[in-house]
Amino acid sequence: MPVMPPRKTKTIAPVVEPVIEPEVFPKEQPPVVQEETFTFKRSHFYAVVSVLAFAAGILVGYVAWGYNTQAAPTIVQGVVQTAPPPEPRIYEIETKDYPSLGPADAPIEIVEFSDYQCPYCSRWHDQVFQSLLAAYPGKIKFVYRNYPLSFHQNAFASAEAALCAGDQDAYWEFHDVLFANQASLNNQAGTVLDQATYNQYAGELGLDVTVFEECMTSHKYQQFILDDASYAGSLPADTNGEAAVGGTPTFFVNGHRLGGAYPLEYFREIIDAELAKSN
Repeated sequence: MPVMPPRKTKTIAPVVEPVIEPEVFPKEQPPVVQEETFTFKRSHFYAVVSVLAFAAGILVGYVAWGYNTQAAPTIVQGVVQTAPPPEPRIYEIETKDYPSLGPADAPIEIVEFSDYQCPYCSRWHDQVFQSLLAAYPGKIKFVYRNYPLSFHQNAFASAEAALCAGDQDAYWEFHDVLFANQASLNNQAGTVLDQATYNQYAGELGLDVTVFEECMTSHKYQQFILDDASYAGSLPADTNGEAAVGGTPTFFVNGHRLGGAYPLEYFREIIDAELAKSN
């Protein structure tokens, strides 16, 4: 039996309610135009003709002597040459006092703006993160900055939890635990994880759970995370018009922006070019 094409449905655009009620001004009545009459004399006719003849003479002179003073666009094989697109912006991202892995003076610095609940961030962490570090031992400084998305109910608390674990020198261990439990964070029911769940993760890592919980419940790092997200939003757009950090994950490899969970070879291309510059 042949497969029938899906029935087309008509898409109805949602009605967007205004955020502010506009002020309504009373309609003004159109002004009454008084009809005016005038007498067109023969002398007027000759005056108009004289002006038109003078203007025509100037126009003819311009066409004969002054037209086409600028060179026409260069055409090569029937194609009009245009200016090349602008080069991508190279960013300078602040990294001081943010969680990092690798030598401080490494020739390659990768900054990730991420969200622990983001499924694409989790996939990149599982498929690329360790392979990337292993491919360039001792040459990468990897910096993590927070960009918890507002519609991810567990993203902000998870960012707080990782930073609180960092107070006990276990930031990256907790970072890995959160991504390993992506299914719990990004659950289909939209459940908000309770403090006991984070405490369980901390206990499994051998942390002082009491100190850890106090850090989280006091929201010690709340402003730190808000500042992270605000900083991301303040970065100028790329030369192609895309936002510097328009979603998660977003990476900056020695300032070169990669917006998305790109596979390893894209990072290799940038890193190899950057390392070649220093040789």
